[in-house]
Amino acid sequence: MGLGDGRLRNRLRLGWVAVAAVPLLFIAYLFVYPVARILSIGLAELSLGSTGLEARLLRVGWFTVWQASASTALTLILAAPMTWAVSTYEFKGRRLATALVTVPFVLPTVVVGTAFVALGFRGSVWAILAAHVFFNVAVVVRTVSSLWSRIDPALLDAGRVLGASEWKVFRLVTLPLLKPAIAAAASIVFLFTFTSFGVVLILGGFQLATLEVEIYRQAVTLFDLPLAAALAIVQLLGVTGALYAYSRYQERRSVSWTLDSGTGRKRPAGRALTLVWLAVGSTLAILAAPIGVLVVRSGTADSYLRLVSDDPIAGSPIGSVGNSLLFAVISMTVAVVIGVMASAVITGRRGKLSRWFDLVLMLPLGTSAVTVGFGFIVALDWPVDIRATLWLVPLAHALVAVPFVVRSTVPTLRSIQPETREAARVLGASPWQVWRRIDLPIVSRAAFVGAGFAFVVSLGEFGATSFVARPNTATMPVMIFRLLERPGQASFGMAMALSVVLATLTAIVVLWLDRARVGDIGRF
Repeated sequence: MGLGDGRLRNRLRLGWVAVAAVPLLFIAYLFVYPVARILSIGLAELSLGSTGLEARLLRVGWFTVWQASASTALTLILAAPMTWAVSTYEFKGRRLATALVTVPFVLPTVVVGTAFVALGFRGSVWAILAAHVFFNVAVVVRTVSSLWSRIDPALLDAGRVLGASEWKVFRLVTLPLLKPAIAAAASIVFLFTFTSFGVVLILGGFQLATLEVEIYRQAVTLFDLPLAAALAIVQLLGVTGALYAYSRYQERRSVSWTLDSGTGRKRPAGRALTLVWLAVGSTLAILAAPIGVLVVRSGTADSYLRLVSDDPIAGSPIGSVGNSLLFAVISMTVAVVIGVMASAVITGRRGKLSRWFDLVLMLPLGTSAVTVGFGFIVALDWPVDIRATLWLVPLAHALVAVPFVVRSTVPTLRSIQPETREAARVLGASPWQVWRRIDLPIVSRAAFVGAGFAFVVSLGEFGATSFVARPNTATMPVMIFRLLERPGQASFGMAMALSVVLATLTAIVVLWLDRARVGDIGRF
């Protein structure tokens, strides 16, 4: 009996090693190895060559930090009225308003940039800031309101009973309790805008370049790979520093208090009702304007009909639709297989090893997409050169999509009671049979939600794809950028039309995700 138990333990141990090896090899070859190559190139001896180049790089670094800080501050200001309304009051249409404010956030960055080009704001610092605010309002509304709505009303009533005005209650009670949530939202917005690529490239070009855009310029336009690698290191250090500062702030400023159920929102009446509708209506109107103008500027049916014809320079717009869908299916399949295997390891093993495994798989989300694409170009020629193959684009997309699958499936796997698996083993089921008959049926729906996220990520990915796509493998975001760079009203109309197609495909998948999610799985 003891010998049989030992063999079973050995089989289980070997099984876990085999399952863990696949995602580890995936992340090692497609992320750790390319980033290490960038570090080795960037740390080599560099010669800037001229004081003019030094001055430009200093301007780029300063502009990156400045625009990210300004975008974060403006986003917090614009999102404040609607955050107050949906957190404090229960009114008809609140859920719909909260869903609508999320739509800009899930749109591909190229679509957002194109929408502001349609408004005529291209080539301006204010265009970049406005697009970043448009894109990130949902982060503040959803992050802060989830905590604000759960503040125990008794805490606020106590201040009112003591004679404090509404403003004083907010300043002395509500705001201190919300500081961790506000800091979380601000840090997310700052990181998104610090590493922003598509929006800045389309609206600012190389004249208003951030570090992300300058890496692209040095690598793709000027072919200065050592300098591009050095800038990628600077950006990685900046992201790491921002994450560290946020972590330290949360440690120092976190407060402990009892959360309410979130059902204590009041019904607005009179002046309060007017203020609520003014806050919600004005925010949604501001966010709807760029998308509405994008649809109008997409032109007549001619713009859509031109998508089926080949452009001698940009390529085939309708072909880019087929490429995007094909790559999305491939990357979704790869991401689901890798993500589910990784989730099984994370939930099946306990201790520090499991936590480190989870952390390593999340690293691509905290790394610039341009850095990932750049790493693919400089590194993936060994042991087999895959840089000119069809697989390069979907693998880049899958790398970014795997964390979404992991985050969707891990909570479901952790919800399975160990006694259920033990009962199956007692009845003679092998580890594979336990997984196939118990875990897989339970986790399958969460995996479908993760697959939907992977599909959306692939459809809209632009940063890494701009490095690795070839003329015959251009995706919709890459094609939109090429058309915007072409002179003439015909190319402009085609870019607008293709952006509407991409936005529509994204919206369809997101709506499906909202219907398919189980409980909090798949919730923003």
